[in-house]
Amino acid sequence: MDKKRALITGITGMDGSHLADFLLSKGYIVFGMERRSSQKNRENTKLLEGNSNFTFLNGDLSDQNSILRVLKISKPNEVYNLGAQSFVSESWNTPEQTANITGLGALRVLEAIREYGEDIKYYQASTSEMFGNMKGVANEHTIFNPRSPYGVAKLYGHWITKNYRESYNMFNVSGILFNHESERRGIEFVTRKITDGVARIKHGLQDNIILGNLETSRDWGYAPDYVESMWMMLQQDKPNDYVIATGQTHELRDFLSIAFEKIGISNWEKYILQDKKFMRPADVYYLKGDATKAKHNLDWKPKTSFEEMISIMVDNDIRKLNK
Repeated sequence: MDKKRALITGITGMDGSHLADFLLSKGYIVFGMERRSSQKNRENTKLLEGNSNFTFLNGDLSDQNSILRVLKISKPNEVYNLGAQSFVSESWNTPEQTANITGLGALRVLEAIREYGEDIKYYQASTSEMFGNMKGVANEHTIFNPRSPYGVAKLYGHWITKNYRESYNMFNVSGILFNHESERRGIEFVTRKITDGVARIKHGLQDNIILGNLETSRDWGYAPDYVESMWMMLQQDKPNDYVIATGQTHELRDFLSIAFEKIGISNWEKYILQDKKFMRPADVYYLKGDATKAKHNLDWKPKTSFEEMISIMVDNDIRKLNK
């Protein structure tokens, strides 16, 4: 029986690398699309190199012809569009690039699939940032109100995915994933900045961690649990959109408390400095998701607790410094 073939954009990111690991464990042949550059960033994918069922392909979400070429080479059954300018704070510095890659990039992938002409199941990485400042709990019917160029660009990608599904009868789904982290998260993101900083404080390499707004609450899950939901969505008989979340919120202060407890520090406040340059022009203070539909239709649920996720991240950063 022929193995399924999958193409992942954003392969070198946290979600892309975890998804590749998961699909390979399912027996897939996996292709990862990465931008051509003089210096490759393959920290998250170093374990994939040398795997006979995995191949890197050069492509760019700003170039539709390159995407079409990648489709012709990989001949995928499934495409997972995880590529984006995904750092929310950076989207105010580079709003045009964010719109071009994060928003129009999704359109280019969909157009390339349509031009390719084969039946392909498509996954679009949507985000809870599309909800903006919300109250209560968000599900698939909650009104969107993005508060960043990143959130606006993602909302375009979300709606164009649905539009192509309804206009061209394509098997397109969007996963509206709430915050999720792992040891592979980029160092510029606040959660990884904290766990790396905690590891460095333990080793005496720095005295404090400089952050922006501490008054935020998020629905945080573990990335490997969340990428499994992406695959589940594409195994259904009919395409649909799903919120993926734990249904529990935690303050950033809770994250700090648990991370510092890992190295035996309870009075973490004295190790934290705040700087206005890390504040967003318009922040989202609270996000909480309702994944009832995913639990019912996909039989999906989170496996890793908030505390376990932070423990994994801190332990990994400590191990990296030990090396």
